[in-house]
Amino acid sequence: MSFATLADVLARYPSEATILAADETSRQRDDARITAGLDDGTAEVRAILSARYTRDELARIDDDSRATLRIYTIDIALYRVALSFGRSNERIKERYDVAIARLQAIAKGNAALTFDGPGGGGTGGADEPAGSVSPNEAIVVSNERLFTRDRLRGW
Repeated sequence: MSFATLADVLARYPSEATILAADETSRQRDDARITAGLDDGTAEVRAILSARYTRDELARIDDDSRATLRIYTIDIALYRVALSFGRSNERIKERYDVAIARLQAIAKGNAALTFDGPGGGGTGGADEPAGSVSPNEAIVVSNERLFTRDRLRGW
């Protein structure tokens, strides 16, 4: 699963995508180049964040974190496309550097991703505890106590 799609790139940077991924002969935007860049960008994001998050945890991120990773993935993808076709510029390189630095900060624990549902992204079922739990916090779920003072009074 990619963190960004071709439609996301075209919505955010339509003219840059066309210029950076233009075919040399037809001068038409080559969507396959952008899609390949997005796949590479997603792999790079996952590689950086694997220092802190598992693949399953990344699949459960909430909409805010997904939007953040989408931006970083787009910036990385456009940089990779530009670099592979000799069309890089300072602005694209700067966005790439910022994305990498922020991802590394998340991986080091200086920032964090947020998850859907209690306990970092479950379905909200009865087996999950209520309340806010951080993604790296241990959760203990157990049955109701069998021996309480009220149950033992008659013994």
